[in-house]
Amino acid sequence: MKEYKDMRSCWEFGEASECRKGLMCGMGYTPEEQKRPLIGVVNSWNEYNPGHVHLDKLAERVKQGIREAGGLPVEVMTTAVCDGMVMKDPRYIEVPSRNCIADQVELTSESNMFDGMVMLSTCDSIVPGHLMGAARVNIPTILVTGGYMPLGHCRGKEVLHIHAQDKVGTAHKGAMDMDLYNDLIENSWGTCGACTSMTTANSMCMIAEAMGMTLPGNSTMDATGSAIYKLAYMAGLQIMELVRNDIKARDVMTVSAIKNAIKTDMAIAGSSNLILHIPAIANEAGYDLPWWQYFDEASNEIPLMSHLAPGGPYSVKDLDLAGGLPALLKELMPKLDGSCITVTGNTLAENCKNAKIYHSDVIRTLENPVSQEPGLGVLYGNLAPEGSILKIAAVPEELTYFRGKARIFNSLEEGLTALRNGEVKPGDACVLRFLGLKARFGTTAFTFQEELKGDPALYKSCAVITDGRFSGGTSGLSVGYVSPEAALGGPLGLIEEGDIIEIDVKNRTMNVELSDEELAKRKAAFHWEFPAEKYPRFLRLFVKNVGSMAKGGIWE
Repeated sequence: MKEYKDMRSCWEFGEASECRKGLMCGMGYTPEEQKRPLIGVVNSWNEYNPGHVHLDKLAERVKQGIREAGGLPVEVMTTAVCDGMVMKDPRYIEVPSRNCIADQVELTSESNMFDGMVMLSTCDSIVPGHLMGAARVNIPTILVTGGYMPLGHCRGKEVLHIHAQDKVGTAHKGAMDMDLYNDLIENSWGTCGACTSMTTANSMCMIAEAMGMTLPGNSTMDATGSAIYKLAYMAGLQIMELVRNDIKARDVMTVSAIKNAIKTDMAIAGSSNLILHIPAIANEAGYDLPWWQYFDEASNEIPLMSHLAPGGPYSVKDLDLAGGLPALLKELMPKLDGSCITVTGNTLAENCKNAKIYHSDVIRTLENPVSQEPGLGVLYGNLAPEGSILKIAAVPEELTYFRGKARIFNSLEEGLTALRNGEVKPGDACVLRFLGLKARFGTTAFTFQEELKGDPALYKSCAVITDGRFSGGTSGLSVGYVSPEAALGGPLGLIEEGDIIEIDVKNRTMNVELSDEELAKRKAAFHWEFPAEKYPRFLRLFVKNVGSMAKGGIWE
C-alpha cells in the first residue's frame, strides 16, 4: 500500500511544495484534505458534443465516490470534438484531435502530480486519446464511458440514427418525401450518449471494457439510465483501491489485454477506425508489435457474435437488453485470456462469470455465430503492401469479388464533385487518395461513401478505396487505411485513371493489374509535397510529427 505523507513534512520539491500547499489553502482546501491522495477527474464534458453533454453529472458522482473513499478529487478538462458535429471540416478528426487529447492528459496529470485518475469520455477520438494518455503516464486509472444514446422517436416508432443518415444521398437526389426526411433528421438522435450503432464511439467504449479499463457493463449502459450513475460512483470508490494497491494503467493494459480487445472488436464488427486506435494505445504503452498482423489473425479466428447496425438489424440498446458486453465476453471467453487483471482488481473472467444472455438472437454463441466471417479484415497486395482495412460485415454479398476501372480523385472534394455531377458510373473503382495521415491528417472519406449509398446502382457495384479513414458507420465495399499512403509514394499514389483494380474479399487481396516494372517506373517519376501554406500551425505540426498508420499514427 502506498503511504501518503503530511504535506507539512514533505519537502521533496522544496519551495514548490510549500507554494502548492499555500495555493490549495487559498482555494479553500484544508490541510487535512491535502494529506489525501490527489485524484484527477479528467473530464471531457462540453455543451457541443452530444456524447459528452452529460458527463458533468457523471463526474459529480465520481467525485462523491472519491471523497467517501478518502481521496481528494480535482476535476480537469480535455478537448472533445464530435465527428458528427464537425463533419463539414474533417481535418481535425480523428487522429489530430486524438493525439492532442493524449498530450493534454499527459500535461495535466504529470504537471499536477496526480496519484490516480478517473477519466470520463464517450466519443470517437476522445476515448482512445484518454487511453493513450493513461498508457503514457502510467498511474492508477479508471475510464468511465458515457453510455449509448437512447433511440429517437419518429412517427410513432423508435428509430435508429444510422437509418436517417442513410437517407442523405437519397434526399439530395430528390428521391424521397422531404417531410419524412426532415422528420427523420430532426427526431432520430436521442438527448446524449454515443450514437446507438457500432460506429467508432461505441466500438471504442466496448474495447476499453474488454481491455479491462472500465468497470463491467459500462460500455453497454444507457446514457440516461440510473445504472451509469451508480457505476460512476463505484468508479470513484474503486480508484482509491487501485491507488492503495498501486495498480497502474499498464498493469491492466498488457499485451494480452490488448489482444483481447482486438478479438472483441472482431466479435462485434467494430469500427474500422480501431485499426488505428488500438495500435496507438498499445504503442503508447510501450508494445511495439505487428498489431495489424494480430488483427488479421483474429479476423480468421473470431466469428461475428452480434449483428449490430450499421451492418445488422440490432442497436446497442438491443445488446444492452440481451445482457450487455459482459454476456458477450463470457461467451467469447474460450478465445480470450481471462486471466488479465482489470480495474476491478479481479480478472476479466471473474468480472463476467455471472453474466447472462437474455436474447440469444442478439448475442450468439461460438457454436452458433452470426457468421464465421469477421467484422474487420486486412487486405494485402501490390496496391496495399503494408495492408488496408475493410469492414467485411458491411460488404454486400455481390461485392465480395470486384474488378473495375480506377477513377482517380486526389481529394475528397474532387470525388464528391464528380459523384454529385453524375460522373461516377456503376462498376467504378473510386480511388480517393492523399487523405492519409501525412497528406491530409487521416481525413475520413465517409461523406463520399454515404452519398454513394444514396444511389443503389452505385452502392451495389462500386468500390471505394482510400488511404484515409472511414467512420465506424461505413458500409459497402469501402477499403480504407491503404498503406503506405499515397503521399509517401505508395502504390495508391501511382495508379492512373483506367487502371484495373481487383479486390477479392474472401482471399483478403487487393491488387492493381500493373507489372512491378511499371509500378517502379511510375514511382521514379512520383513527386508530391504537403501544401503547408493552406493549413494552420496545429495541422502543420501534426503532419511533421505523426508516425506510421500501422503503429496507430502516434508521434514519432
